[in-house]
Amino acid sequence: MNNLKEYLIPFIGLKIGKHQFDYQLDNTFFAHFDYDEFNDASIKVSVVLEKKSTMLTLEIKHKGTVNVPCDVSGEEFDLAIKGKLNLIVKFGDTYNDEHEELLILPHGEFQVNVAQYIYESIVLSVPLRRIHPGIKDGSLTDVIKKLEALAPKENKTIEQNNDIDPRWENLKKLLTDK
Repeated sequence: MNNLKEYLIPFIGLKIGKHQFDYQLDNTFFAHFDYDEFNDASIKVSVVLEKKSTMLTLEIKHKGTVNVPCDVSGEEFDLAIKGKLNLIVKFGDTYNDEHEELLILPHGEFQVNVAQYIYESIVLSVPLRRIHPGIKDGSLTDVIKKLEALAPKENKTIEQNNDIDPRWENLKKLLTDK
C-alpha cells in the first residue's frame, strides 16, 4: 500500500471549488490489493474533488477495459466497464468509513486516500457473469459446437420404462378429474 502515494489527495491547500485528478490504471494497481482476476487492465479514472467550507465531495468515474476469461467458454476477451461512485467526506472526532458513501476524517487530517474507493468501484462494476460477445452473437461457432457436443444427453431409459404400477395411474386420474 505504500506505493499508492499518488492516490493521496492533499486538500488542505486547495481553494474552495472543484479540482480534477486523472489516473491511468493497469494491473500493477490491482497487484497492490492482491487482486488477480484480470489478465490485463486499461482503465482511465477521473476523480473530481469539490471542496466546500465544511466538507468535501468526491465523484469517482472510471471507464476502460479489463481482459477476463469467459465464464461459459473459457476464452479470454476484453470486457468494457464503466462506473461512478459519489463519496461525501465530513470531519469528526475519529476516522469512520463504515458507510458506503460517507467517510468521516479526523479534524486534523489534511489528505484523503482514494485508492481503496477506486479499487472497489472498478471491481464492483465488473458483472458477476462474464460472457464473451462471440457467444452471445454466435460468431464463436467452433466453441459453441464444442459446448453442444459436451452438453449432457437426455436420459431415454426413464421414458422407455412405461410399466407404472396401476395404483399410481389411479392417483394420476384424481389430478386430472378436477
